[in-house]
Amino acid sequence: MRKLHDHESNTFNAEHVGVLVMDDPDPNAGGACHSYGIEVIDKGGRIYDVHLKFQHGPVKETGVNGITDQALIAIVLDRYRAFQLSKWANRETALSITHLEEALMWQHKRTLDRERRDVEGTNKL
Repeated sequence: MRKLHDHESNTFNAEHVGVLVMDDPDPNAGGACHSYGIEVIDKGGRIYDVHLKFQHGPVKETGVNGITDQALIAIVLDRYRAFQLSKWANRETALSITHLEEALMWQHKRTLDRERRDVEGTNKL
């Protein structure tokens, strides 16, 4: 298990939100990990645990067993779009939306290309 620190851009994230990688990188899955834990310590000192389990293995070979990266990006994108409709709209969030949309676009392109080559949902390159 190892702790991630990329989100620790402020005291709140550094002290109240812990992100843990719960499994080892899988060399058969491009070196990706599939299980993450998030611990949130609220102002009363209570700990809330969230577990994110990502798809492990190609769907056609292993079945559906976790969320996709695209689903997680879509959640964050939805939140940022809502922020932009509020009095807290700002340039940085607008740019974040653009880049999240771009990330989804490239992942959709990858999927379409893999479907065209009839390798989507498999470990074939």
